[in-house]
Amino acid sequence: MDQSLSSERGHVSVLSCFPPSVGKDVVVAVVKPLRAGLGNPDTCSRLYTDRQVKWTMEVLCYGLTLPLDGDTVKMCVDVYTDWLMALVSPRDSIPLPIRREPDLYIQQILRHLISLFAPRSDQVSLVYLSLCQQVLCAVQTLARDSAVMSRDTWQTLLRFLLRINHTMLAPPNTTGRQMLSSWRHQPVVVEQWCRVNTALTSRLLLLTFGPSFPCFEVPDEDAALIPAEMDDQRVSHTWFRFLHLLSNPVDLSRHVIVGTTPSSQEEALRGDNLLPKIFFRAMRGVSTLVDAFLGVTVVNKEPTQRLLSNTGLPQSIHFRDRLPSLGVALTRSPFKDRLPSYGLSRPRSGSAPPTPVNILSMLSAPPSITSPPPHSRRLKPANVSKATSKPLTTSSSPHHWKTSSQPPASTTHLCSSPRPSPSPLRCNMDSLLHLFGCWLFDAAQINHNRWAAGRGEACGTLCRIFTCKKTAEDILPIYLSRFYLVLLQGLQVSEEACPPVLASILLNSTCLFCCDLKGVNLLLPAFISAVENVLLDRDLLRFKNFVTPVDLRRASIFILLSLLPLPLHFPSVQSEVLLDGQFSGDDVTAGTYQSLMPRLISVLIGALHTETDASNTQIILAAMLNLVQDLALLEAAGQPKQETPKCSTYFHFQETKSQHSGAGRPRWTTGTSGPRRTRGTNTILSHSAGILWVQFVHLLTQCLTAQWRNDSAVCLSALEVLGGLAKVEVNVEQSERRRALSSVCCYIEFQCSRPPPLHSRDLHSIIVAAFTCLNTWVTRHPAMLDQQECLLEVLEIVELGISGTKSKREEEVRCKEEKELNPVSLRVKEAAEVTLNCVMQVLGAVPSLGGLLDEDALIRCYSLSDSSLRKKFRYFVLDSSVIMAMLEQPQGPEDASCPSLAMLIRGPSGRHSWTLQLHLQPREGRTHTQHFLIPGCRAAAQEDAGIQCSIKNPQFPENIERVPSVKADRSIPALHETVTEEMQPQLERLQTTFQRQQQVEAQPLLSGRSVVMATCRPPPPVTGFQTARLFLSHLGLLTPETLKDPGTSGVLAQLVSLDSSLHGFSEDLKRLDQLPSRNCDSAFIFYIRAGQRMAAEILSNVESSSSVLSHFLDFLSSLGRPMEVRQHQMGKVITDSLEFPTVIGDSGGGVFNGEKFILMYADALTEITFIVPSSSSHKANLQKSPGEVEPPTESPSNPYSGSELRPDSAAQPTVELNVLIVWVESFEDIERFPLSDLLSETSTHTHCSVSNFQLIFIHPLKTGLYRICFHGNTTSKFGSVVPLVNGSVVSKRSLGFLVREMVINCCHRRRLDSDSAHLPHIIRKHMISDIIHRYLSCRSEPSFYSALFQDP
Repeated sequence: MDQSLSSERGHVSVLSCFPPSVGKDVVVAVVKPLRAGLGNPDTCSRLYTDRQVKWTMEVLCYGLTLPLDGDTVKMCVDVYTDWLMALVSPRDSIPLPIRREPDLYIQQILRHLISLFAPRSDQVSLVYLSLCQQVLCAVQTLARDSAVMSRDTWQTLLRFLLRINHTMLAPPNTTGRQMLSSWRHQPVVVEQWCRVNTALTSRLLLLTFGPSFPCFEVPDEDAALIPAEMDDQRVSHTWFRFLHLLSNPVDLSRHVIVGTTPSSQEEALRGDNLLPKIFFRAMRGVSTLVDAFLGVTVVNKEPTQRLLSNTGLPQSIHFRDRLPSLGVALTRSPFKDRLPSYGLSRPRSGSAPPTPVNILSMLSAPPSITSPPPHSRRLKPANVSKATSKPLTTSSSPHHWKTSSQPPASTTHLCSSPRPSPSPLRCNMDSLLHLFGCWLFDAAQINHNRWAAGRGEACGTLCRIFTCKKTAEDILPIYLSRFYLVLLQGLQVSEEACPPVLASILLNSTCLFCCDLKGVNLLLPAFISAVENVLLDRDLLRFKNFVTPVDLRRASIFILLSLLPLPLHFPSVQSEVLLDGQFSGDDVTAGTYQSLMPRLISVLIGALHTETDASNTQIILAAMLNLVQDLALLEAAGQPKQETPKCSTYFHFQETKSQHSGAGRPRWTTGTSGPRRTRGTNTILSHSAGILWVQFVHLLTQCLTAQWRNDSAVCLSALEVLGGLAKVEVNVEQSERRRALSSVCCYIEFQCSRPPPLHSRDLHSIIVAAFTCLNTWVTRHPAMLDQQECLLEVLEIVELGISGTKSKREEEVRCKEEKELNPVSLRVKEAAEVTLNCVMQVLGAVPSLGGLLDEDALIRCYSLSDSSLRKKFRYFVLDSSVIMAMLEQPQGPEDASCPSLAMLIRGPSGRHSWTLQLHLQPREGRTHTQHFLIPGCRAAAQEDAGIQCSIKNPQFPENIERVPSVKADRSIPALHETVTEEMQPQLERLQTTFQRQQQVEAQPLLSGRSVVMATCRPPPPVTGFQTARLFLSHLGLLTPETLKDPGTSGVLAQLVSLDSSLHGFSEDLKRLDQLPSRNCDSAFIFYIRAGQRMAAEILSNVESSSSVLSHFLDFLSSLGRPMEVRQHQMGKVITDSLEFPTVIGDSGGGVFNGEKFILMYADALTEITFIVPSSSSHKANLQKSPGEVEPPTESPSNPYSGSELRPDSAAQPTVELNVLIVWVESFEDIERFPLSDLLSETSTHTHCSVSNFQLIFIHPLKTGLYRICFHGNTTSKFGSVVPLVNGSVVSKRSLGFLVREMVINCCHRRRLDSDSAHLPHIIRKHMISDIIHRYLSCRSEPSFYSALFQDP
């Protein structure tokens, strides 16, 4: 039937043999009178014979083929439709022969009407459509209403309908798809195809995903290619059809398929050198569409265009290198304002089908005339959110590479570093692979290096698709297997490997191992080889021509960051990849993951040696601390048996040949991981954490004092990592720690000794950071100070920081008050003072939280009343910086001879309590001999004990004159040498008295009766010692020099007293005690279940343990100790340490909301309060005024009312900064984190700026590891904060430690950047100064001394 219909031709009129003008004139002359007689019942037809009717029908048949520019065709249709009614309702206007034999003539009319439906150029007009509809309606009436139609007429009617349907619905001889397929070798065709696809996609995304999906930005001229009035249904249909007009872009690489006609094949051969570039442009267009469906902002892909330079192609033809971006509301201009530059002309409404433009004839014109470069094409205005409009930061030390094949590379960095996050509303990855997977997989498996640019673009696009997998999404295994095969082929590092493909894979796979892809761990050996090939090559000569080396190295470092935890997490898992003859065994090795650990460490250390970019170096430094801490904790735990998650299987991958096509197909087999070891496998040595610690410390200290010392960003990160390594508990020799401490001291000395023109705030910030690092080492390892050389070195650096110079040992010793102070800066001086405080207090460590005493605590130790004991405190000030409160304790019977003194010393470094006792003997044997020094009684003397002989008792030995005198004998001058004229009369009277006494003693006894002599007895022990006077005297403070007023305004004597009876004295002391003596930071922890967006839902998660994962509770327990906060009188807060399981109970962490419990971490330098806001604390907080809760007395120094996200100004009077730790079950929820809503829900104070918050997102992976996403101040001049850089993957063991270090470093950097931040001891010093000037006791020296002998 189809063949008969196709071969059947319509009736051809005899007028076709004449010229067109003749036939047209005949038709017009004949049809007009016929048309005029229609519809008039009084008019009869003038055609009476068969011959007349047949001749007229020949004319009407020709008239049906005429153009539609007049009414001729319509009149012919009117006549024929009227004659068709001969079988329905005959009338006089129908010729008599037709009425007599209607079946015969109607069959002929139907054959003639087929000519109306023949293809013509103007068949899209409304006139033509109305004529066709008129004929079909008449035929429908004929078929429905005729009762006398013969069988032959029915067959003719059916053939008529089949014939016109076949004519109208059959494909044309040459379709647009066939034409474009034959023109694919022309650059302008592919360019236009890409432009139209992007314009259609921008409208399709809005229809498919709604207005919440990120808009797809396109240039104005590209948006104008699509009619604004096109309805939504046609947009989707047009998009799909136009996408497939070019067929498979991979056909461009096949000479047999690229041209389907002899002419196109000839053109393809002539332009063969352009085909790789055209192929790349086609794959770039596909990549653009993939990014649009992912909702990813691609700022600039221009450096990737340099992939083409590796092919040796000319650069004469320009293509758009800038891909569309997000954030536009498409408001297209009218289509008539701008026509497309080339390609298919837009059809007019109501006209014939468009005529294709001969694109081949346009190649001579440069495309830049009709396609302006990206920088000159105006982009549409965008409605971009703050999250998507942040500018990308570039490397702090850009590299400019020059090659011979192209101009110098653009300084614009590849957008993959860092790459924006995809939209949470994106479609499933399987849907994208259904659309574009066939093309991408085919393009990615082209092995010829000539097509490397397009192949690399395809591989990179595939990597982006798979790395954008959602948390709970599963990808079909067939796609995973094909993807892994593509990566194994592209990651080859042999000489036959393709560098552009390798670079593209690395640039787009930075988070491949963080997406929970099934079986991705089998790629671990291949990626190690690829990363090793990049990071250990300093020059990267193979990659310079098509990619920026800095970005390539950064992507490799991020991949290395995600690979480092795997060998320690799955030490016995085996990844066997057997590729039968496809690749060399050197590239992909089999064995346990543990055997790969030494190789990863070598890559990490080698990368630090070869890296020259500051940002990349900071990431490597963060990885070093993460690795050492993880390994140290693993060794400390004794390497317990590993957990075996779902992914701990090994994969056996083989290539099998198809029997029919010979194509390679992947075959997967899995097996349980066992403790098998291959021969030659390297194992991690025992105590390897200590060995690695030593290597890293050596490397850091060497680079810090050499090549890094001029880079402030790298130095700051290195100091932070070095301070973190001081906290890692490893078994190393003390000399190694001593070497690290000495290197920090040398670094400080070098920076301080720079010439004055080089000094800046940034330099001083680095010096302050170095002192902070030094403090960490001193407080963490105080045993180092037992070595005299180490102690002297630290004190010399302190002297350098405080005074500006370092004394030389051969110089004369000078006291500190005699040395001129000229520090590098005030900030450096203050930092050095903190180090001095650490040195002076390091042996006493840090007092336990809540264990410090004050006046009230001392009063409770005695039975006397509060008022009687409080008045007994004496307050003195030493050197205008230390307030000493002395309580002379009452003596008990056992301590009757031991003067005791209780002291509270308040200084810039904090408050300290001491109890002193004066003993006259050493500690050994004191209890046995103390009471025998003063005997209680003696036997009475007898009066007649014997004859008393007169014995002369000489005062000096008889031979004293023969002993030679020395200088000490003349230390006491003779009496006559010291007597003045005023004292001479007194001396004379004394001499007279002596002489009279001698005379009396020389007289004999007047009476013979003996004189009774009383027994000499010692006085009773003294109970009132004035121990404050004794203590000050023993310290050498009770001298005229220390009490003398220097006479300088504002300068006090070295020792002064305070008047504690003045009003407000006790309150001011309490306010002083409330000021912290160390840095007090805060962090708030939230838990977000999958899909949650409301603040109320998030706050309610931590109310019950059933709403959170058990790993979250383990994480909380690793952050710090639970502390109970009890409210008491006068705003005091007393904290007690408790056990975590006892406190947590059935709570999901909300018990630590700050109302009753908190999590506290404290060391010698830092105090961190962790708060878990909950819905209950939120409700209580809104009902409580901010003034009801006062700051604590001493510890913790930074409590919070409920879950309020603001530090108390009295507790921490420095910069305002909060760190938020957010646990997210679904990684996509990070982009929708309701920070503003949480702030408004939990804060009762004024609105906090979002810029004051730094967010650490923690996402648990199915492997048991944790993926980190950090949102902070990306514009900081000091670069990234370590150790948890964005993209890190850490283990459960080290998560708590690394989060604490991240909080400490974030807050420390914020203080370095702020001008209003002051060190805690400076704030306390100012408060002490205010107290001194307010309550100074103005006494003279005599009254000061007399007060010491009186009871207070």
